[in-house]
Amino acid sequence: MQALDLLLTRVSSPVLDEPAPTPEQLDLIYRAAFRAPDHGGLRPYRFLQIEGKGRERLGRVFVEAARIENPAITDAELDKLAGNPLRAPMILVAVACLQDHPKVPMIEQQITAGCAAHSMILAAFAQGVDSIWRSGAMAFNRDVHRLLGLETNEEILGFIYMGKARKHRVVPCPSPGEFVQRWGQA
Repeated sequence: MQALDLLLTRVSSPVLDEPAPTPEQLDLIYRAAFRAPDHGGLRPYRFLQIEGKGRERLGRVFVEAARIENPAITDAELDKLAGNPLRAPMILVAVACLQDHPKVPMIEQQITAGCAAHSMILAAFAQGVDSIWRSGAMAFNRDVHRLLGLETNEEILGFIYMGKARKHRVVPCPSPGEFVQRWGQA
């Protein structure tokens, strides 16, 4: 796939089936993360790879965290949370690993981690692997962070669901004039 075709045609795919990315595809997906802009070379990110029974375990983590946050949560809401990780054969949890640095503020580290995750999504699509980046309340829940073993300086940027799209969507591309302003022109 040509680079511009990749950039102009990639879309999120909310319904994903088997197969998950192969080990060879994953190697390239992870290598793409290392090409993200990274002021200071900090590599302020890591990824949790969840597949197979790990997805069910992640669902149990969501349920436990939701019960702690809201003891009155309904069974229907808990069932939905438990099933969320089963929507794709693989999930990559994008984790920003933030540190105090005299020249690289934390916002830059978060942006780098986000760019690394996006590079992975693009590398996946280039190899025929579809994905969707999901966040939601569980991404920002401190009990989820604790149960996944995150350190206090780490935060989840999102859950990248990967697999094969059941249906490929065509999403129109907006005109650049809708979000680009020329500034400083006399």
